[in-house]
Amino acid sequence: MLNVVLIMLDSLRRDHVGCYGNEWIKTDNIDALAKEGVRFTNAYPEALPTIPVRRAMNTGMRTFPCRDYILAKGDTVMIPGWQPIPEEQTTMAEIFRHNGYNTALIASTPHIFKPSMNFHRGFTTWEWIRGQEADRYHLPFEGDIEDPANLPNELSYGCVGHSLRHCLSNMQDWEEEKDWFPAQSINASIKWLDKNAKKGPFLLVVDEFDPHEPWNAPKDLLELYMDTKSYDGRKVINTTGGAYDFKEGELEYTFAQYAGEVSLCDKYVGVLMDKLKELDVWDNTVVMLVSDHGHNIMDHGVIHKLPDHMYPELMDLVYIIRHPEKHAANTECDAFVAHHDIPVTLMNLAGIEPPSDLDGKNIWKWVTGESPQMRAHATCIFYPWLWIQNKKYAYMTDLDGTEERLYDRENDPRQLNNIASEYKEVCEELKGVLWAEMENDPPNYDIVRRGHEWYEYPDLHDPRSQISKKLRKAFIKDK
Repeated sequence: MLNVVLIMLDSLRRDHVGCYGNEWIKTDNIDALAKEGVRFTNAYPEALPTIPVRRAMNTGMRTFPCRDYILAKGDTVMIPGWQPIPEEQTTMAEIFRHNGYNTALIASTPHIFKPSMNFHRGFTTWEWIRGQEADRYHLPFEGDIEDPANLPNELSYGCVGHSLRHCLSNMQDWEEEKDWFPAQSINASIKWLDKNAKKGPFLLVVDEFDPHEPWNAPKDLLELYMDTKSYDGRKVINTTGGAYDFKEGELEYTFAQYAGEVSLCDKYVGVLMDKLKELDVWDNTVVMLVSDHGHNIMDHGVIHKLPDHMYPELMDLVYIIRHPEKHAANTECDAFVAHHDIPVTLMNLAGIEPPSDLDGKNIWKWVTGESPQMRAHATCIFYPWLWIQNKKYAYMTDLDGTEERLYDRENDPRQLNNIASEYKEVCEELKGVLWAEMENDPPNYDIVRRGHEWYEYPDLHDPRSQISKKLRKAFIKDK
């Protein structure tokens, strides 16, 4: 029986990884993994963002088109699909465990551990690395959040992103690189492997939230991508999603911070790979590394994830599988694949028969040529926007159909020129495929939270809530 290690790196952009063509960011360890494995070049999420992706990844069932959405207590994110794994769905961890595997989840992704969530279901052991993003770990900072005095140590040169009042407060005990989140997650995984790698077959899922924002690369890695001595912009930049007014040099600084975090994640991927080799289980372990999505960093005029900006910088996934016998090593597969294929594929590689009713497919058969590729396109929902992409076109529209965008992937790979008005028939065809996958019944939700006074978003009762006066007034009026 083969062991399985699944590594999720949140918000890792495909175009920032060497094995996918990047020439300026250091990702030697991910590149080495890809050299022994298969790189998938048409891998996309089927529902966004964080939680919808992990529902599919953990169950093999599509989240699209986000049916039966119910606002849950204990979570302020209001996006259809952002909810617990349905009770009637069996998780990958449950199936592996029932087949004699020790199952472990090591995660710094705070959303999967929020009240009402259940993503640790089926794991024999699980550990939450605290403090990422807006994790309610310590009391949030007051006052000027962009004051560099809020940074925890000299190695932390700066920080860019949202939720800084929480994240910077959570980082105050940091002293050296081992305190950064990727180091904590991988070191916890290594401790688990030291104790358990020889106790029978195992499934180890490492769900690392970096390189998700806020970005605060250790200074030595940041300096691989910028000259910190000549930079005179803000070191701490408290961003908000959407169009953002960066001052001179600050956008380049932001890209450098993100690149530094990518290299930090890569470094600790290498540490984990070295441990598997040291424990002599490398040659008996399937390793998969995947991202949940990328990230918008002003490529199309906005920063952070927005439903109407499902462009390549957000949609293109890193998706790599390494077979211990190095089957199809250093090759590419252009099949359309997604997160719900992961459980089915890993079960098959481990010799476990998956349940027959799962939506995902065993994509390893497409790699080996054992069976032909089955999909001609990929579809995704980031409520209230929908997206479809085939080999020729990328198309997105809102659920009301009031706005359409169409791009020629071959002639416009960065998707800068909207040709929807020129190719109405193509838009109609692709829209028809989307609506057919929703059984011509697109979901429609009233997103305003009612009847949950102590769990409202925004929290109208907390004067420190980082929301605009206009939005606060609108919610109060609705209430």
